[in-house]
Amino acid sequence: MTTTSLKDRIQDDMKTAMKARETDRLNAIRLLMAAIKQREVDTRVQLNDEEILAVVTKMVKQRRDSISQFEAAGRQDLADKESAEIVVLQE
Repeated sequence: MTTTSLKDRIQDDMKTAMKARETDRLNAIRLLMAAIKQREVDTRVQLNDEEILAVVTKMVKQRRDSISQFEAAGRQDLADKESAEIVVLQE
């Protein structure tokens, strides 16, 4: 039995989103992959699943903070976009 790493699963999700032309989902996944790569470059280490989950958690928290700021500023369109990204990240 082979287990796929979280990073492999994220890359597979990205390919699926590309083929299905789901641009919003694809953009959220690309942002996640960029954050993971940046963390790997900064630490000079391949991230394990636990460390990748920490990156995802941090990104979700950032989105939640942004949503409250956008709603306070009356920008519901941007708050909805951030909410959609949270849904993709939590998968």
